[in-house]
Amino acid sequence: MKRLSAALILAFSAAGVFAHDAATPSAAPVVASASSLEADVNRVMKAFDVPGIAIAVVKDGQVVAAQGFGVRKLGAPEKVDARTLFEIASNSKAFTAAALAMLVDDGKLAWDDPVTKHLPDFQMYDAYVTHEMTVRDLLTHRSGLGLGAGDLLWWPTTNFSTDEIIQKLRYIRPSTSFRSSYAYDNLLYIVAGKIIAAKSGKTWGETVRERILKPVGMTGTTTSLAENEGNPDLANAHSKIDGKIAAVKSMPVPNAIGAVGINTNAEDIAKWMKVLLDGGRIGVDANGKEVRLFSAKQARELWTAQTPIRIGEAPTAMATIKPNFSAYGLGFQLRDYRGKLLAMHGGALQGFYSKVLLVPESKLGIAILTNAESGGSLNALTYALLDRYLGVQGGPDWIKVVADLDEEMHAKEMARLKNASAARAAKSQPSLPLAAYDGEYEDAWYGKAQISHVGKKQVLTFTRTPDLVGELEHFQHDTFIVRWKERNFNADAYVTFSLNPDGSIERMKMKPISTETDFSYDFQDLTFVPVKKAG
Repeated sequence: MKRLSAALILAFSAAGVFAHDAATPSAAPVVASASSLEADVNRVMKAFDVPGIAIAVVKDGQVVAAQGFGVRKLGAPEKVDARTLFEIASNSKAFTAAALAMLVDDGKLAWDDPVTKHLPDFQMYDAYVTHEMTVRDLLTHRSGLGLGAGDLLWWPTTNFSTDEIIQKLRYIRPSTSFRSSYAYDNLLYIVAGKIIAAKSGKTWGETVRERILKPVGMTGTTTSLAENEGNPDLANAHSKIDGKIAAVKSMPVPNAIGAVGINTNAEDIAKWMKVLLDGGRIGVDANGKEVRLFSAKQARELWTAQTPIRIGEAPTAMATIKPNFSAYGLGFQLRDYRGKLLAMHGGALQGFYSKVLLVPESKLGIAILTNAESGGSLNALTYALLDRYLGVQGGPDWIKVVADLDEEMHAKEMARLKNASAARAAKSQPSLPLAAYDGEYEDAWYGKAQISHVGKKQVLTFTRTPDLVGELEHFQHDTFIVRWKERNFNADAYVTFSLNPDGSIERMKMKPISTETDFSYDFQDLTFVPVKKAG
C-alpha cells in the first residue's frame, strides 16, 4: 500500500482503535439497517474519493449484507453490485495459508518442515536461514527481509517467471537477523505458492479453485486476471494522478501467485468468511457427515500469534486509545478490538484496496472491497462498521476522525516535499556531462536498468519491468529525480550517483521521494553498478 495509507492502517491496527471512555458496547449488538450501511458507505466514497465499494457482512452464521455501492468505472454508468469482481491482492494470503493447512491435514507436509525438504533448490542470502527456514516461517514475516524487499521483481508487472523470482531470493540481503522482528514481505508467500503446487501436483490457482473455491461455493471468484476475460461485471482500477482520481489499467501479476491473485465479490467473500468463522467447517453432507475445508486444529493454528508486531504511538487524534497486543498468525494479522480477538488482513494492488475482518467471539465478519487506493476509506469503514455491528454506543465518528487525520498527514507530507525542494542546491551541477551517466547498470537481485538519451530527454528504463520508464531531471549535485511515464504510480524517486576517485561512476542508488509511495516500490534496496563493456 502507499506508505502514507499504510502508515494510517498500521497506526490504526497497531496503535489500536479502542473505545473512548464514553464508548461502550451495548448488551445486545445492533444490527445495522440497510439505510445506515448505505449512509456510511456513501459518506466514505465522498470523503475519500472512491468510485465504488462492495461490502459483505456475516453475523451469527448468516449473510446480513452483500451489496455494491457506486460505480465500477469512473465516468461509466455501470453500478457495483454483489457480483462485481474486485482484485483483493494480499487478502489472497489467507487462501494460501488455508491451502497449506489442508496439505498438513493430508499429511503431505508439516508446518515446521524445512522449506528445502519440499523445494531443494530454495536458497536465501544467508546459508543458516536457508537451512533453518520452515514452511511456517514463509507465512509469518520474520525472515529478516526488509519491508517489501524484492517486490520490484513482480511489482509493477514484470516479465520474470515465478521460478526466477524465487531463485533471486538468494541475492537479497537481510535487514535484520532471522526471526528477530516483523517486516511484511510478499516473496516468501510466492515460495509458499510454489510448495502448494509441488505437493498438490497442480498449480496454485488450480489447487485453490478445486480445493477451496468450489467446495465453499465461490462460483464467481477467480485466481487470475486472465480468467476474468469476457466477464462484464468487473470493477476498474482507479488511482490518483496529480491528486485527481482517474481510471487506470490493472496490474497483472501472474508471477506473484501465492502472495496475490484472488479476484472476488461481495457474495463470494461472505461465503469465505462464514467458513473461516466456523473454524473451517463448510456444513454437512446428505448423510449428515461434517464437511470441512481444514480441521479445527488447523483453524486454531491459522489464528495463533506467530510473530509479535511492535505497537506504535497513536496519532494525536487517537491518543486516548491503546491496544493490548498485535501479532501476525498464518495469513492473518491478529489484534484485539474492544476486548475481542480480531483476525484481519488488508490487500493492495494498483487501483484496488481491500480489507477482511473477523471477530470470532461475536461471529462477525466484514469485508470491504474498493476500486481505489485509499487506506483512509478502509480504516474509516472498518471502525464505523465494527462499532455498528458490535453495538457500540457513544463511539467516535470514525469517518470524520480518519478523514481529518488523512488530510492532516497528506498536508504534512506535501509541506515536507516543498521544503526539501526549496532547500536543495538548485544552482549545483552534476559532476559529469549528462551523457556520461548513460549506460547499462545492474543490481544483484533485480538485474539490469538502462539510462539513455531519447532525443533531448534522458530516460531510465527498468529492463524487466515494461512500465518502469521515466525521464531523469537534475535535482542537485549528482542526484536526479526520475519521473515515471505512468503518472498513476505516484512513485517518483531520487537517483543518486557515487563516483570513483578517477571520476568514473561507482554505483547508482535510488530512494522514493515521498513517504506516500507504496512500499512495494523498494527502490532503496537496489544497488546498481555500471556494466562493464566487453573488449
